[in-house]
Amino acid sequence: MNSKHQYVELNDGHFIPRLGFGTYKPQEVPNSKTIEATKIAIEAGFRHIDCAYAYQVEEEVGLAIRSKIADGTVKREDIFYTSKLWSTFHRPELVQSCLEKSLKKLNFDYVDLYLIHSPMELKVECHVYLNQRKLLDFCKSKDIVLVAYGVLGTQRYKEWVDPSSPVLLDDPVLGALAKKHKRSPALIALRYQLQRGVIVLAKSLNEKRIKENIQVFDFELTAEDMKDLDGLNRNFRYVTFKLMADHPNFPLADEY
Repeated sequence: MNSKHQYVELNDGHFIPRLGFGTYKPQEVPNSKTIEATKIAIEAGFRHIDCAYAYQVEEEVGLAIRSKIADGTVKREDIFYTSKLWSTFHRPELVQSCLEKSLKKLNFDYVDLYLIHSPMELKVECHVYLNQRKLLDFCKSKDIVLVAYGVLGTQRYKEWVDPSSPVLLDDPVLGALAKKHKRSPALIALRYQLQRGVIVLAKSLNEKRIKENIQVFDFELTAEDMKDLDGLNRNFRYVTFKLMADHPNFPLADEY
């Protein structure tokens, strides 16, 4: 296993890297940026790549991964690749065809994890303003691994997020801990989740930030730091999926 990475064993005996590279991007960003960013992520040490049929970049992500296999950086078995079954394919007889579409775009023989995309897969938004303590405790009690998105806040997704939402990385507590540990607020937010036993997805198209995010394993927060970060929880959700609120399986109104 890559020495930079830490892994969690799933209840089927497979291992998932604790830090994943997210590949969702706004529509205005050209798909070529995804190829470049995914290559950089793999070169930096990311081995967990999170994507989906609905992101419409699986062809580009597959190309990036295969290029890093071809140049000897990784082998296919080194990469933990997640794809997702989109909502229009939820009927049992359509599942295989959706997976096959993803595999064809990727030019892969298999994916490592296949999730049901909303409504309502929701890897559960999870960050210091929404720490999902009850859900995390439940998952741990059932030997379920929680994968978090939105760990750094998600203001850039204009179609989903209220622009007046607080900027998570500007929080003064994160800033103070960043100064204390000589790290960025983003690394503090990522490290907090890892120490809670949460798998985190970090998205970026910026080379400097991608390379910085992999440094999350190079330091540790104290018990006091963790307590301070626990205190930031305000049950605030960036992505509310209001357009789906009438769906019978809409989960965000439920208490976890």
